[in-house]
Amino acid sequence: MKPTLGKSNYLDRLPWQTIYSNLLKNKPLMPNKNLNFDNIAIAVHPLNREVYSLAEEIGAFLKIMGKNVQMGKMDEPDLREGISNGSQDLLIALGGDGTMLRAGHIAAISSTPILGINLGSFGFLTEIQRDEWSSALDRVMIGDFRLEKRMMLQSTLLRDGKECGSWTALNDAVISRGETIRPIQLIIEINNRHLSTIVADAVIASTATGSTAYAMAAGGPILSPELRNVILVPVAPHLSIEQSLVLSENVCIAIIINTSHQAVISIDGQSAVSLVNEDRIEIKASDHAASFIRFHDPGYFYRNLIPYMDQNPTIKKNV
Repeated sequence: MKPTLGKSNYLDRLPWQTIYSNLLKNKPLMPNKNLNFDNIAIAVHPLNREVYSLAEEIGAFLKIMGKNVQMGKMDEPDLREGISNGSQDLLIALGGDGTMLRAGHIAAISSTPILGINLGSFGFLTEIQRDEWSSALDRVMIGDFRLEKRMMLQSTLLRDGKECGSWTALNDAVISRGETIRPIQLIIEINNRHLSTIVADAVIASTATGSTAYAMAAGGPILSPELRNVILVPVAPHLSIEQSLVLSENVCIAIIINTSHQAVISIDGQSAVSLVNEDRIEIKASDHAASFIRFHDPGYFYRNLIPYMDQNPTIKKNV
């Protein structure tokens, strides 16, 4: 049972030699023992107030260990600034995969490691469940974990040759039709060479991380999360190329809009940005990567993936 705040069993574990003695005997250290986690941020989904009590519990636990703790909602400017500028050594994110995407956007700039505690439905990106945080933090503090680097994409919008926006994606960049229920025409170039012109509802440019998200739903391949590839997946193509493409990380993809009605771009499922005819979106591997703390061996991904097949938790099945 997880200890309760205010009980003496937290303090009874002092001094620090006693805190980790059993762990040091039984757990082999992995190559992260030189990382110091003195300043720790705890972030929760901005719309999920129910998890604040858990965040406060974790924060109190860390303060007893002598850590400096900053807590807040994922969209709070002070919290985001402290993480992105490198002032925080570790980000603990409480929520589901959407929260982990937000965490990746903030933490990748400074290469701040992320420990995800799953409070959502799937948990492809989270590492532990809500009742495992105490033992997990013990392991983190002695370096008994590995860092898993996840490639990200940089998408840049060019209009009349001028940059109008730039975004980093951990999952995907989706260029699609807007409110009008008609497909759009998209010209696709790879390294400035014409690949194809397609008519479709959308094109998804996805990372390996995003291969289990919208790209998978659209029939794209599933990639091991640490692969550094870009996947192009057409959505509902009409008399156009239907196959997905798996590209190397050093390509530059350009998607040019050719439509008389609305088109949009969305990054990691966030609010769409309107596009106009002849807009050019250039997509390439980002200079930054998201770093997630992992306790399991790399094969965990496949063990977690298989049970999810045909098990979408949002579907109520008749028994």
